[in-house]
Amino acid sequence: MTRSLPEGESLLVRTDFTDDVAWSQTLAAVIASYDEDTMTELTPVDDVSFEGLTPADLADLVDGRTYVFLADATTMTAPEHPLLAVDTSDADARGDGNPVFRIAPIAMAEVEVNFLLANMDFEDYAGGVDDDGVFRGFDR
Repeated sequence: MTRSLPEGESLLVRTDFTDDVAWSQTLAAVIASYDEDTMTELTPVDDVSFEGLTPADLADLVDGRTYVFLADATTMTAPEHPLLAVDTSDADARGDGNPVFRIAPIAMAEVEVNFLLANMDFEDYAGGVDDDGVFRGFDR
């Protein structure tokens, strides 16, 4: 089966299907991170064909997207449900594959909206992670 990412600017792709409750909790926390009037283009993708998808697998799927968010095994098993942000911009120019960092669901709106509007870039957030590698916001 050939995988194809759906249309959408900001995709949150579920890649682990071991815990539907954890997915529901994660998605609810992500949605709650947005204010009522916040502009977003976040599209949750809950499609079992993406099971096991890794950052390396995204190269053939991104079609010009510069970032993708993944809900992977760590997301489903860690108590805080941190999502994986993957930089899918021109990897050939960087020569370093797909840089990643984790985002606490409570900080998803901050990251996604600023990526969407190109107000901040991947390095801004990757450099703001806590000691455990999870970004929880600049104003905590």
